[in-house]
Amino acid sequence: MQSMTNPQNRLDSIELARHRVLDEGVQLDAPVVENWIERSWRRCLAFGLTPQQNVSFDMVSQAHIRRVQEENRPLIQAASGELDRLSRAIAGTRYFALLTDAQGIVIDTRGEVDKQNKHASSIARVGVDLSERNVGTTSISAALTELRPVWLHRGEHFFKSTSVFSCAGAPLFGPSGQCVGMLDLTGVNTPERPELKMLAAQSARSIENMLMRNQPAALQLYINWPGRLRGDDSDGLISIDEEGQIIGANIHARQMIAIDHLTPHASDVFALPWQSLFDLSYKNEPFEAPLWSGLRIQVQPVHEVNSAVCLSNSAPGALKDVESDLIRRVMQQARGNVAEAAKRLGISRATLYRKIAPPKKPSVNA
Repeated sequence: MQSMTNPQNRLDSIELARHRVLDEGVQLDAPVVENWIERSWRRCLAFGLTPQQNVSFDMVSQAHIRRVQEENRPLIQAASGELDRLSRAIAGTRYFALLTDAQGIVIDTRGEVDKQNKHASSIARVGVDLSERNVGTTSISAALTELRPVWLHRGEHFFKSTSVFSCAGAPLFGPSGQCVGMLDLTGVNTPERPELKMLAAQSARSIENMLMRNQPAALQLYINWPGRLRGDDSDGLISIDEEGQIIGANIHARQMIAIDHLTPHASDVFALPWQSLFDLSYKNEPFEAPLWSGLRIQVQPVHEVNSAVCLSNSAPGALKDVESDLIRRVMQQARGNVAEAAKRLGISRATLYRKIAPPKKPSVNA
């Protein structure tokens, strides 16, 4: 659909598609634009919107902004480092990054935003509502609706006034498999760069994996097919609680072990006693595990989930209470093995014994 040889032909094709769908109201009989774009245009018409309307990039209330940011704090924290890396990758291209929640409200921005450009400054603000009902067809609304990476150029946006934008978008999925937001790369009056769709998708996977790694769990495992080395965001990643319940899985893990949004028990997936996953992980070496499907996967325990992560996810309270909770978690992960727990905590066995020993009763003088 995207002509890389003649940009003007590309814009002419988009204008033809707009005329056929938005002015004449006919179904496109040739793939002039992506099918999902036509579907979005028709939804906008059904909302009662017209392409000639002026778009107001409205912000939600301050109370709503605070609530949205608090509800999405784990996502904002998980995305922060990747947004910094992403802003370096797109530096000098006049594209910038937006992070939104699952409703299309901006919760973070990053990159070189031209504050003198009203189009850029109008959308690169925390709290702006970029949902389809509010601003029509965008990569944000499309990614959240289609649940896949998209690229959108100029007139493929519904409103005439938003045809200055070019943008790539990718949805973000949480540990439960549900869409929790999206990542957007937007430029104003810039050359078409459809390769940014791949960049957005890769960055989205990195953010999703950070969300997974930040999730409190008794055991986290990287999984991949035998013979493949661990080391990038194409690995599957699953989280398991103390009772063997799978409480989280990234997209690659869900595809490899064939699970949907439901979180099954490890014994429903792995054709071995689920406790063996804990036992085998103590060796800190990759191992192969059979699946009930008959396939085998390579498993690598995640040991970089350290005390800082556990502390950041602990409930507020006194420092001693937080320390006690951390020790309890690590002891559960080590299944009562004091030597292993001490190793994970980075302290000696003697120190750990002292910390878990019951308090001495005060002596009573006769």
